[in-house]
Amino acid sequence: MPTAQETIAEIVEAPTWDQRIAKIRLIPQRHGTAEHPEIYAAVARLAYVPDLAPDYAYIHGADFYGQRYFEEVYAAAAKSTAGFTKVSESDLAAAIADNPRILLVLRTIVGFTKEEFSQSTRLAGKTVDLPPLTPSKVDSMERKGTAATPEQARIAAATLCRIMDSSLFGKPPGNLLSKQAKPDTKAGWASVRHFASGGVPFPLFLHQRHYGGAFRQILDATSTLRGNLIEDAVESLFTDNGIPFLRTGTGGNQAVIAERFEVQVTPAPDFVIYDNSGSLRAMLECKTINDGGTARDKAPRFALLRRESIRLGGVPLIAVLGGTGWARVNDTLGPVVRDTDGRVFTLATISRMLSVFPFPSLIGLTRQ
Repeated sequence: MPTAQETIAEIVEAPTWDQRIAKIRLIPQRHGTAEHPEIYAAVARLAYVPDLAPDYAYIHGADFYGQRYFEEVYAAAAKSTAGFTKVSESDLAAAIADNPRILLVLRTIVGFTKEEFSQSTRLAGKTVDLPPLTPSKVDSMERKGTAATPEQARIAAATLCRIMDSSLFGKPPGNLLSKQAKPDTKAGWASVRHFASGGVPFPLFLHQRHYGGAFRQILDATSTLRGNLIEDAVESLFTDNGIPFLRTGTGGNQAVIAERFEVQVTPAPDFVIYDNSGSLRAMLECKTINDGGTARDKAPRFALLRRESIRLGGVPLIAVLGGTGWARVNDTLGPVVRDTDGRVFTLATISRMLSVFPFPSLIGLTRQ
């Protein structure tokens, strides 16, 4: 029989994932139970930990926050203001009325969120006797180009002008700084024109990222999606490759999974994968954890699913993991590798899952 180190080397160096799985399944036959924790932990550390990444390493894509959309709207804003030279209240009102989307650029210049700008229109409206813009109206103008009434365009323009000339809020006392003290607005529209025509030096660009928080706006805007980052990636992979599946938690699928596939564990796994005959072919569970203690508490979930997979006739159990909490291998990732026979994937390796049984035979079935 091979030594523990020889078995570890064979598993880690296996040329394919299916061969790795086959060798992991031989561990109980080749080694006594006392050696198992050491072997599973070593395999986890060497073969799986390098591919782990925390969820903060990724952001959700969003067209509204993408470079292409902003550059398109920026070009329109620059054109309608003649390179930010036509920036009187009437000029801005006319430009916004003609293309409401440019409010995105003008609001970004002054450095206010939608909610802050909306509240600013309320303050400015008191001096010009105009109703304020709601945050939802600001959003629909910027995102969809929803038409603005003459009064809405005027209050947006009046607010922008009063922010830029410091008349809306006044000079702050003590150690406070106005948001307009930033480089591109510290001299008002003259600063805007300077950077619009000459570009922004890279150190200044990086400083503003440091000052405002990298990716802060899009992270806030997509915060409700963060908890489903891995699940969404799995769903996209299956959908794009025509693999039949049900995702737990969408459309009441918990009950459907229990009735249709006789999966008795509660809650059901995050995904069940099946073939055209309706037979269950695999179960998949996702977990993103950045804390080792939490990962330790969640690892037994895979032992429970393992027992269910055996009860169902040896249906493959798959884990898709994220977060540095799983780097704690002895009582977290090692046991998961054991309970899944090594079918552990991450966002970095998720596409390789399609080469592992039973997926090659399932690809394209939903397109038939």
